[in-house]
Amino acid sequence: MPLPHLTLVLGGAASGKSAFAESLVLLASDAPTYIATAQVFDDEMAEKIRLHKKSRGAGWTTIEAPIDVAAPLSAAKSGEVILLDCATLWLTNVILADHDVAAHAATLLDALAHCAAPVVVVSNEVGQGIVPDNALSHKFRNAQGRLNQQLAAQADLVVAVMAGLPLPLKGDLP
Repeated sequence: MPLPHLTLVLGGAASGKSAFAESLVLLASDAPTYIATAQVFDDEMAEKIRLHKKSRGAGWTTIEAPIDVAAPLSAAKSGEVILLDCATLWLTNVILADHDVAAHAATLLDALAHCAAPVVVVSNEVGQGIVPDNALSHKFRNAQGRLNQQLAAQADLVVAVMAGLPLPLKGDLP
């Protein structure tokens, strides 16, 4: 089943968004590509990555791209299907590396627009939580909100996932 050019899957932490995004990609491809943005900084993240890999199973090509996601998106071929998981960790990496967030976001959006393959992007919805109490958290929350809005504006399909249930916000579910 074909996917739209760009799909955005949003949700809170542990909402089921990654599992839903993976199921969308697997509907469209037997050999999907997974662009992983997570970096292992502690045992908890290592375990989370291990569990994600285990739940995906075999058949996925994984590309680790904590900051430069534009390169694998630009290298994608027609007929591939890509899962970018996730924009939130990517943005965190960009901010912590003290890169220009707006420039990196523009590069990401351009790479998504010109990607030869359909892409499903997973991102956290962070605007429904408490107001952050420090400058870095404010910067991150505001940047994540802007990025999600930009991704949603560009996407053909936007789905919010809550308690494992997909709620289409824009476009039609396949």
